Formats: sequence, structure tokens, C-alpha cells
Amino acid sequence: MLISLTSFDLSIAAVLVLLLAFLSWRMQLNIAGKLLVAAVRTTVQLLLIGLVLKSLFSNVNILWVIGISTVMISVAGWEILSRQHRKLKGWWGFGISTGSLFVSSFLVTLLALATIIQADPWYHPQYAVPLLGMLLGNTMTGIALGMDRLLQTSWQQRAIIEQRLMLGESSMQAISDIRKEAMRAGMIPIINSMAAAGLVSLPGMMTGQILAGAPPVEAVKYQILIMFLISAGTGFGVISVLWLISHRLFDERHRLRFEKLLKIPS
Repeated sequence: MLISLTSFDLSIAAVLVLLLAFLSWRMQLNIAGKLLVAAVRTTVQLLLIGLVLKSLFSNVNILWVIGISTVMISVAGWEILSRQHRKLKGWWGFGISTGSLFVSSFLVTLLALATIIQADPWYHPQYAVPLLGMLLGNTMTGIALGMDRLLQTSWQQRAIIEQRLMLGESSMQAISDIRKEAMRAGMIPIINSMAAAGLVSLPGMMTGQILAGAPPVEAVKYQILIMFLISAGTGFGVISVLWLISHRLFDERHRLRFEKLLKIPS
């Protein structure tokens, strides 16, 4: 049986966030304002998406599902770009990040809806939107970490890369070690999550289903499915974004072009 939560119940949890913000302010951590803004954004955004999903569930339409999916992917792509210390100039950064999300999260979600879940219709928002949201939230972190590691390390080791180029290596050979480390950095969060699931932590989706009254074994099955989809999506996304950026960092003559591509912070 689902236990409904009241506004008073949520306000008790909000007090904990306010207490944390107060302690952060007293400790001069410079995160109190960001924490409060994030809490307000979470509340407003989730309430809005709740109203949107309520309308979608009552009026199943593939165009609306495509529309909200496009918005979700675009926002996730922008969030990836905003987390980069060294950003690509122009729209390349946004295009590469959203393109990698499309290859990973969107296509993996389509595969799962059409072949595994097999809802009727297959694009039913009750399954499509939450599934895409979970994949985007996790693959976004992996892609952002891999992208940031590649750009940061390439900038710091640009002299070494140029020396390797002068010794006759191709652009992909000169940056191969950095790309491997960036790939590992992007995959660490999901690997840790899978390794700790069930022993250290109970994943959010499974916990939510159990709290909503679903049988624990069925909740576990869905969580295993989600973890596998997230790991595959994260891997494909990180590989895609690193491949695209690696090729953009060099011109047709295998020369680095940081000044033309990156916003160099002062």
C-alpha cells in the first residue's frame, strides 16, 4: 500500500537542508547559496514534471513524448557543457555533448522499450520518460567526467603531445593514453554503483518501487535492467564524446589547435 506524503512531511525533510545550508554558511564553505538554489530548483522542477507527466499519462501521444525527450536531452547536454573547466568554443561543445547523449541514452532507451519492456504502445510515457530520465541522469555524469578529463589533461600535457607528434606519431596515437584515462574516469561512477548495489546501497529505483508497494523481487529485476542499461549507455556515450573531441583537437595535418577550439580561462 502506497503511503501518501503531505506537504508537512516534505517540510520536515526541507528543514534538514536548511540546517545544512546554515552550517555551511557558518563554516564559510561558500556553498550555502548554491545548496538552497539547488533545493528550490529540485522542488519546482519536480513539481512541474509531475504535472507534465500527469497530462502525458492521460493523453498518450508520441509527439509529446518526442518533445519532452528532446527537452531532456538538450538540458542534459547543456549541463555537461556547463561542468567543463575548459569548454569548446561555439556550439561544438553543446553539439558533441547532446550527440553523445543521443547515441547513448536515447538509442538505448528505444532498444529497451521496443525489445525488453514491450509496453503497449511501446512509447507509453509511463515507461519511456522515467527510463530516459534515469539513463540521462547517469550517463550525463560519466560523459561530463570523461570530457573534462580529456580536455584538462590534454591542455596540461600539450607539450608532451606535440613532442610525440614531432616523433612521427599520429594525432590519435599521441593522445591515446590520455583518452584511455578519460574513459576510465567516465566509467568509474557506474562501475562503483554496480559493484556496491545490494551490499552497500539500495538503488533509488528499486527503493522507490518497494516503497510504492511493488514485490521486492520484481523491483530487483527492474533495477538490474536499469543498471545494465545505464552501464551500456554510459560506455557508449563516453566513447562517442571522447572520439569526437579527440578528432576535433587536431587539424587535418595532425596539429593541436587549442586556441581555436577552447575557451582558455584566465
